[in-house]
Amino acid sequence: MAMMRLRREDPRVVGAFRLHRRLGAGGMGVVYLGSDRRGQRVALKVIRPDLAEDQEFRSRFAREVSAARRIRGGCTARLVAADLDAERPWFATQYVPGPSLHDRVAEEGPLRAADVASIGAALSEGLVAVHEAGVVHRDLKPSNILLSPKGPRIIDFGIAWATGASTLTHVGTAVGSPGFLAPEQVRGAAVTPATDVFSLGATLAYASMGDSPFGHGSSEVMLYRVVHEEAQLQGVPDALAPLIRACLAKDPEDRPSTLQLSMRLKEIAAREAQGLPAARPPAPRERTEERGTLRPTERYTERDTRGREPERAAGRERGPAPSSRPSAPGPRTGGSRVPQARPGTRPGARSTSTGRRPANPRLLRQRLVVFVVVTLVVALGIAAAQALQG
Repeated sequence: MAMMRLRREDPRVVGAFRLHRRLGAGGMGVVYLGSDRRGQRVALKVIRPDLAEDQEFRSRFAREVSAARRIRGGCTARLVAADLDAERPWFATQYVPGPSLHDRVAEEGPLRAADVASIGAALSEGLVAVHEAGVVHRDLKPSNILLSPKGPRIIDFGIAWATGASTLTHVGTAVGSPGFLAPEQVRGAAVTPATDVFSLGATLAYASMGDSPFGHGSSEVMLYRVVHEEAQLQGVPDALAPLIRACLAKDPEDRPSTLQLSMRLKEIAAREAQGLPAARPPAPRERTEERGTLRPTERYTERDTRGREPERAAGRERGPAPSSRPSAPGPRTGGSRVPQARPGTRPGARSTSTGRRPANPRLLRQRLVVFVVVTLVVALGIAAAQALQG
């Protein structure tokens, strides 16, 4: 983050903190780099003198402090101290070293898909904590995201507002940054967590393209595009484009939740970091079977097995029935043909080496009985002849 020297009109001490540098200035006041007696560095925001007497601005400032106190999570700057009753109200948060997302893109160009997904996953997870505290940021944009060594941090809750609360602005007056506002903010409707999802989608599109998804122009032109025109996402990586487009849906009900967004972005970040292609659905079962990856016995359903039992029983009684159609070739395994059971035989029955069926057991028994009877008759005849000769 760029630092500037203190100006003559800047205070040197605020509360228990000594001020060292200017970090920036906004519509509500100036942000300084300060430190306490222990050396802990803070970002200290002091309201402008001309606004200190304005009750509306004091209310907004108090709201920012209240929001910062309720939020618990590693993706926001932790509140350290505040004084809302001072002549110039102020509050101090944990100092976050590192450039803003806006400055990083302006200096180095669009980020890689893996980096955008990783930053987006952390930010959406941070928004889960923000929304659980009943707060909507309402001004999420690249300049309000700091890229620290420990991950991105969301700052500047100056216009944050409790979920379901009415706005302090007049109807038709949008509070926030054109190009990153949600359509419902432009219309003056109530804000919800889905409002921050839209702004996050526009922010991730900016990080991917190096430009706003709604182009450039006056505030009126930008606000019109947000409400009536689709976002231009040329240049957004294919892995991110569908998800970002879902975040930029005009209807808040059509946008993903922050939790869904976090989980999906984590998956994309992991896949892009490893250079893996997009996940594809598994091949249909029929195609898998055609490739022969299943055993032949797994190709028959239980219904098919039951349906063939009467035919097999009849075949055992009548013998094989002539067929006018040639049998279909059986499946192959390792280039050799797998033997198939012939009609009229029991499962597991084997054919002889000549290809003939084994003899009928009943016929064998009949032949054996005839052989025994004939043998006995011959033996009795021989015995009788010998007796007559004696």
